[in-house]
Amino acid sequence: MARVGSKLQQSNTLLMISSVYSSLTKAEKKVADVVKNNPEEAVLATVTDLAEQAGVGETSVIRFSRKLGFRGFHEFKLSVAQDLVDRPPSVSNMEIEEKDDVMTVARKVTMKHEILLKNTLDLVNVDNLKQAVDNMLAANKILVYGVGSSGITAMDLHFRLMRIGMNVEAHRDAHIIAMSAALVKKGDLVFGISTSGSTRDLVDPVRQAKNNGAVVICLTGHLRSPIAAYADNVLLVPSRELPTEGGALSTKFSQIHLLDILCTLLMLKKGTAKDSLEKTARSVADKLY
Repeated sequence: MARVGSKLQQSNTLLMISSVYSSLTKAEKKVADVVKNNPEEAVLATVTDLAEQAGVGETSVIRFSRKLGFRGFHEFKLSVAQDLVDRPPSVSNMEIEEKDDVMTVARKVTMKHEILLKNTLDLVNVDNLKQAVDNMLAANKILVYGVGSSGITAMDLHFRLMRIGMNVEAHRDAHIIAMSAALVKKGDLVFGISTSGSTRDLVDPVRQAKNNGAVVICLTGHLRSPIAAYADNVLLVPSRELPTEGGALSTKFSQIHLLDILCTLLMLKKGTAKDSLEKTARSVADKLY
């Protein structure tokens, strides 16, 4: 798995805090909460100031900075300050209220998705994306796994990869995923999709595939989740799902947006992609009136 520090020049630090939040210690979470709630003030604070505001020791602030991949607190502050320059409106300001009319609801939903797409771009790691493209082009076979709502995303990726001539299968049934993973071998590539990164029906097969010698790529909203521990490459998307919002369309948009970027890069680099697109288009041409 790529170190967080390798993403510093390419990712939004405030978004990264959310992606690693579940893996932080209790003290580090207190620091993260202070920074997320008032990043403008955190940028101006000394390590002592921030420690006092969070109610923790100075070493916790330093450990928090290093866990995000920074060499120290000062480097962390510089990165946050850079994020604030182009910071979009908060998604929390787009909450739907009962008094909202139809057009207001439509406008808020649209603005929320615009922000999430921007956040998806901010989390893009160019090196990871390039490596994912190279790994997928080199694979003998690609197996895409996802359960629940992520299974729908898996089927969409399957369709896109098939159309550009990739040797690909997709599975979203937990039992079939388990059997499929047991049979993968060196030279194959497993692409696991899990917003939480903690779905047992996906984590266990991914671990099995990794043990069998397959290359593993995961698409998740949590950088330090169980599935990421077995991945050779992590593609990160922003995730704000509450426990009651599993499979939210907003998360789906972020996933599909990043996969669209990935598939576009694959198409550009795969010499026979355009020919495959034309062949698949012609194969269904007579299905239309």
